[in-house]
Amino acid sequence: MAVTFDISPAKEAGILRLFHSQLFVTPPPLTRRDVDLSGKTAIVTGSNGGLGLETARQLLDLGCKVILAVRRVERGEAARKELLEGRDAQATEIEVWSLDLSSYESVLSFAERAKILDRLDIVVLNAGLYKVNQTMTASTGYEESIHVNYLANVLLITLLAPIVKEKKTGNTPGRIVLVSSDLAAWAKFKERKSNPILPTFKQKMTPKWDYLERYGTSKVLGQFFVAELAKRVSPDAVLVTTTNCGLCHSSELSREGQGHLIGHVFNVVSRLFGRSCSVGARVFVHAAASPVLGASVHGQYVEDAKLKPMSPLIYKPEAMQLGQKLWEETLDELSFVGAREIIDSLSK
Repeated sequence: MAVTFDISPAKEAGILRLFHSQLFVTPPPLTRRDVDLSGKTAIVTGSNGGLGLETARQLLDLGCKVILAVRRVERGEAARKELLEGRDAQATEIEVWSLDLSSYESVLSFAERAKILDRLDIVVLNAGLYKVNQTMTASTGYEESIHVNYLANVLLITLLAPIVKEKKTGNTPGRIVLVSSDLAAWAKFKERKSNPILPTFKQKMTPKWDYLERYGTSKVLGQFFVAELAKRVSPDAVLVTTTNCGLCHSSELSREGQGHLIGHVFNVVSRLFGRSCSVGARVFVHAAASPVLGASVHGQYVEDAKLKPMSPLIYKPEAMQLGQKLWEETLDELSFVGAREIIDSLSK
């Protein structure tokens, strides 16, 4: 689907645009006058606090049943209790499921459990991390932010997409939303010049660890995957999109920086320029449920409740070949679940 933007990718990536958006743009909330999600079911990952919790809250306000997918179930239960307080809702409208993105096995178990659902209409993949210190995932060998933010989330998309296709409510296709970041637009992604690309993320970054660059790279990888997946899967089957809420204070993302200088800097900057998580979550909900955006979100990037350009890398002359290369390498990595066959089945 051809999309015309009101801003170029280069300007979208500019620091002036970022500050303008943070200071002068407030995404509107969706209400039941806009869309009624009664009878629908949503999964929100990383939903025990911050943006994930607020996304779950707003989906509940629209009438949706919500599954809180969390790493620590006890924190998920506390979030569930908070969401139920003062709400005329049955306890069954909010469930807490265990999901640890650092483990492929946990992702597989979660997706297997999702098969028992009567309905699944919306998936918001909010869980992610940035690592102040460089650490590698023992089970796969990948640097942890690449494993969690990219590979595990892509595995989850691959496994949940057929379920959303089969168990959506009514004739409207379900949506899978992958949360991205402004930092994707600024990532240099030098690893793209390697052949192959993904194995470079099993090596220590030298000469020093650049956690902002790596976080941005993990997010631009996700943008490439969503763009490539949308080329192969009809919007009539399932809508896949990516989104960004901007800088938000009190988000769960800042937990990694606690006790470090970057954590203090992040807290100060986010308090000065950031949105509340409640306002930021509105963007996720627009990506997940806006009837105005509708099928136009497929393979696109939603920011401030509008379609905006992804990282400038997505539009460079090399992007077609690079996207195809990343696609093939990613499906090779996920061949243990038959990723190619699963995605092929979505087109049938």
